[in-house]
Amino acid sequence: MQTTIVLRRVSIPFREPFRISNGVAAATDSVIVEIRRGGLSGFGEAGPLPGGAYSSETAASSWTRLEEKLIPLWLASSFGHPAEVGPALDAVPGEAFARAALEGASWDLAAAETGEPLWRMLGSQVRPVESGVAIGLFDTLDELLARVETYLAQGYRRTKIKIQPGWDIEPVRAIRERFGAIPLMVDANTAYTLADADVFRELDRFDLMMFEQPMAGPALEALAELQHQVKTPLCADESAESMEALETMIGLGSAKIINIKIQRVGGLTNALRMHDRARQAGLGIWLGTMPELGVASAQGLHLATLPGFNYPTDVEASERWYEDDLVDPLITLGGDGCIHIPEGPGMGYRVDRDKLDRYTTRKMEIST
Repeated sequence: MQTTIVLRRVSIPFREPFRISNGVAAATDSVIVEIRRGGLSGFGEAGPLPGGAYSSETAASSWTRLEEKLIPLWLASSFGHPAEVGPALDAVPGEAFARAALEGASWDLAAAETGEPLWRMLGSQVRPVESGVAIGLFDTLDELLARVETYLAQGYRRTKIKIQPGWDIEPVRAIRERFGAIPLMVDANTAYTLADADVFRELDRFDLMMFEQPMAGPALEALAELQHQVKTPLCADESAESMEALETMIGLGSAKIINIKIQRVGGLTNALRMHDRARQAGLGIWLGTMPELGVASAQGLHLATLPGFNYPTDVEASERWYEDDLVDPLITLGGDGCIHIPEGPGMGYRVDRDKLDRYTTRKMEIST
């Protein structure tokens, strides 16, 4: 049976620029992978933030790795189950986003072929997924407070704000004064060092859910030292890049919570393994995003139904981030502050081919 893999590079504008401590993004720049076989298709997505805002990986580097290494390996292999794809692709080091995209398409195709929803294939049970909002950096407190007010009115279950040196204690104080004891956390995106411990000791006063990634990913011993100095749980994001890193964090006590990002860890299979190990170790778990478009976001929602995910996800409504999205229906927030996965095989969300064509800036097909 012929198999065709289609690569598309797509770009959709953000509703407003998204600023974090190490960069700003105004639009997506993603690679959509489609695997066609027997009249069915499976989709995956590589969605690194453009401009190196989050990592050194880009849409261009993901495309190159897919074209030159990963797709030839996939086409030359025979997989009995999509859980076999991730370990095979892991043999090609680097470019975790590219590996996650091809593996995600493999899971989606297998779900289409079996007629099963993705959550069932992942060994989970369907449930509503609590959604939390992530709010970037702004020039003024008034702008920040206005955004918080808007998203609270929309029903998000948790508010996360980005911080950086010089924009940390005052934003948190202002939110607490205006909105009281809402579920609130801060995300530093590695912007601090252990020399800034006083900042986090001060933030400790505000009853936050967690401090997400205060220091650089490899600084696991320093993170452990900071965790010993504060009562607020530390959450590992950039640090949680592999099973090996997770084991080291558990041994050192570097964090009490882990943010699992499917793309950062190279796919659903690796994310599943990390979920199981973190749960065994008694860590809190939640599902992060880049943010991605609806393809990767939908697959993340299915993963987030697993029982260890006990904090709201960063997956938000499509219209929160983008002028448009590729999936139908769009991802929406229910009145209960949760995202409800549509019924049906695979993701439950259909890729709108008209929109896919409209936003494609480059396309290539590779067939057996």
